[in-house]
Amino acid sequence: MANITLVDDDENIVASVSLALESHGHKITAFHDGAAGLEALETTPPDLAILDVKMPRMDGMEVLRRLRQTSQIPVIMLTSKDEEIDEILGFNLGADDYIHKPFSQRLLIERVKALLRRTGADGGEPEPAGDGSTRAIKRGKLSMDPARHECTWDGKAVKLTVTEFLLLQALAQRPGFVKSRDNLMDAAYDDQVYVDDRTIDSHVKRMRKKFRVVDPEFDAIETLYGVGYRYRES
Repeated sequence: MANITLVDDDENIVASVSLALESHGHKITAFHDGAAGLEALETTPPDLAILDVKMPRMDGMEVLRRLRQTSQIPVIMLTSKDEEIDEILGFNLGADDYIHKPFSQRLLIERVKALLRRTGADGGEPEPAGDGSTRAIKRGKLSMDPARHECTWDGKAVKLTVTEFLLLQALAQRPGFVKSRDNLMDAAYDDQVYVDDRTIDSHVKRMRKKFRVVDPEFDAIETLYGVGYRYRES
């Protein structure tokens, strides 16, 4: 169904995860260190990547940081660290999902299915956000084409991850209307996936940084403290 690159230095995890995902029809390419994994991800981009955080030669965070300079492929991070700062850093670097070790194979498969469904890499159409619309959006300087996963600001391309694109789409569909963090979770994540408020905040923070690269005055995404976010059309 999908080409998945798995990068983890634990041979037992690689074997068990590969077997589980292959049993669901996916093609798995595995690497045991970050440097080799990054080279493969850049040379032959898969439909989805699964990265361990702690690895030899190059850790998963550094792999993700370098990968996001050129690619927006969906990424799930695996970590044995139970520290909030690692998860926040991962989302700030552009991770789409996070799973803590030890984890059940069923949980990982459901997360993979949800992420592939959102991108259309499962063979279907990409999942729409919010009200289900897949129509192109034009809001002032913002243009979004969900069918092509393309976003521009004042004619300049802004490369968004799958999660970032879905969050922005949900906001831009109804300018001026406030979306709570729960609303945004529903728009960007599968029903079986729970993320907390900090995850949404991290994604929004990263989105703003990307838009400010092409327009330092970008302020279209407003924060309403204690309430949520809204898109302001200029």
